[in-house]
Amino acid sequence: MSQSASTAATTRLSSVRQLKGRWWVTALFSLFLAVAAWMLLNLIIGGQCQGECVVGTLAQTLRVATPIAFAAFCGVLCERSGVVDIGIEGKMLMAAMVAYAVNLFAFQALKGSMGEQAAGDLSRWLAVILGALSAVILAALHAVVSIEFKTNQIITGTVVNILALGLTGFLYRQFLAENLPAGPGTFPIFNVPVLSQIPVIGPIFFQQKPLTYMMLISALLIHYVLFYTPWGLRTRAVGEHPRAADTLGIGVYRIRYVNVLAGGLIAGLAGVWFTIEGVDVFNPMMTNGLGFIGLAAMIFGKWNPFGALIGALIFGLGTSVTSTVSIFRPDIPSQIPQMLPYLLTIIVLTGVVGRAVPPAADGEPYVK
Repeated sequence: MSQSASTAATTRLSSVRQLKGRWWVTALFSLFLAVAAWMLLNLIIGGQCQGECVVGTLAQTLRVATPIAFAAFCGVLCERSGVVDIGIEGKMLMAAMVAYAVNLFAFQALKGSMGEQAAGDLSRWLAVILGALSAVILAALHAVVSIEFKTNQIITGTVVNILALGLTGFLYRQFLAENLPAGPGTFPIFNVPVLSQIPVIGPIFFQQKPLTYMMLISALLIHYVLFYTPWGLRTRAVGEHPRAADTLGIGVYRIRYVNVLAGGLIAGLAGVWFTIEGVDVFNPMMTNGLGFIGLAAMIFGKWNPFGALIGALIFGLGTSVTSTVSIFRPDIPSQIPQMLPYLLTIIVLTGVVGRAVPPAADGEPYVK
């Protein structure tokens, strides 16, 4: 490699190193979002929703935003390394079905020897693990076909979605459609000691279910890894300029494989949320497009975990306001608030298209 090429590669990676996240911007925007939600509720409902009602709606916002945020984090990890993954929806659906089946059948197998409470706790955590691993298997398929065989990544993601839709539909009809025993139910709410008693903040952030806490921790962890570790620097280098990264000894394929598999694990947690924290039942297509809304949140957040979390909270707020409006304003046709999350998706994407610039090598297969 010539000296000029080496200098150019080093300069490129140095510029990538400087791309730090601005946490204070995210914090201020989060505060603005909470105040705006409070004002919006009172404006729509006419002052009927006060105090505990608003706090409950914001707590529900965080809860509903959990699968969207997980899906967005999956997209961040994949696309920061240069791999487009639109198969998140399929991974979520597969994880939701596997988690439900494991939770149900493991509980039935264990409750005789352990007691119902202990069996329920164990079966739920087994469901989380195996549900997430089922999504990793689909992620591995996407990784091998996209990275090793260099196929079109959009088509590969579409195939993953179609495969998951067909497979879950078939297995549901064969084994989960009827004559099922009662399951152990979803995770109960866990109140964090001391912190859950803080006025306003406590009920919103510290009276949640386990996967919601895992989502918040994931945002911090992914941000730290991407922007403050050598692995994160290499990931961003591979996503921006894989040729330069390769010439400096960075394993482009290895970085992409690990990030796609890690993203699949996180997408699996998004799917597990539906049947282990949302409702204790599985229905075909129950993810309802939230994987794609997660991708919208990722674009809104400009491929930054904290920004993606803010985007997920915006979409979660739309869903939560829908529930609150249906209770306090029955005079408003139900179809109008139900459109709100999807209208928000269109509005948000309209506002960021052209200004949100993806990694330079995003979606481009790398040939040594």
